[in-house]
Amino acid sequence: MLLQKELITKKWADYELIDSGNGAKLERFGDIILDRPETQALWKPITDSWKEASARYSHTDGKGLWHMIKSAPNEWTIKWNAMSMELSKTNFKHVGIFPEQAANWEWIKNQVEKLESPKVLNLFGYTGAASIVAALAGAKVTHVDASKQSLDWAHKNADLSNVPEEGIRYIPDDAMKFVARDVRRDAKYEGIILDPPAFGRGLKGEVWKIEEDLIKLVETTKQLLSDKPGSFFLLNGYAAGYSATAFKQLVEGVFGEVSGEYGELHIAESSGERTLPTGIYVRFVR
Repeated sequence: MLLQKELITKKWADYELIDSGNGAKLERFGDIILDRPETQALWKPITDSWKEASARYSHTDGKGLWHMIKSAPNEWTIKWNAMSMELSKTNFKHVGIFPEQAANWEWIKNQVEKLESPKVLNLFGYTGAASIVAALAGAKVTHVDASKQSLDWAHKNADLSNVPEEGIRYIPDDAMKFVARDVRRDAKYEGIILDPPAFGRGLKGEVWKIEEDLIKLVETTKQLLSDKPGSFFLLNGYAAGYSATAFKQLVEGVFGEVSGEYGELHIAESSGERTLPTGIYVRFVR
């Protein structure tokens, strides 16, 4: 049975959500404070800390732009436990890490540590946080992403985190094509992590649309997930417009009755008074 549970990430040494409101969020990454758009923040801010921002991101004439307020590096590094991640102010307002995933990173770490040298597949792996957490916990990770830039960034983060070279293999590929080939190879993984965008393009221009392709992808990954007790599955979602219940029912429709959780991902503000909803997830363990 999948039980509903909100996952709330609280601040840690190198990250905090200082405030949110008026369609924006104010976050500290290490020593750098950023003001970024956030559609979920329909309320009013409750602090005057916004003047402390090092940079602010906005859209002008359909183009995204960072406005530098104080001197700040183009790249800098933060830590979460043993993981180090290099951050950068990208043209798409992202910085290379999704802090709300900390609750899932802890869960991945715990599941991997219960297994003996498990193999883990991370699809749409982006800059590698989940892959690094799994590898540091003892997994052999296959990290798949169609973006060479993201793969290079993930590899750099793994090096910063002292992940052994054999801990992660990096595959530049379209996720759908990769899993189809793995099924033909009778591959099996004790852990599968999916973090699909609403829309994307594969290595050779293949179009990914979550509304058309997610069901097929989950069905295919079912064939790759090991039957070994303790094997785990995690599906994340962001700005696709779906509810956590929709993801839950998709996973139940493919895998049948499983034991785990589903719900929303949140980040707690430093004040402790509010949380910022940031996405949805489903996860289970065999």
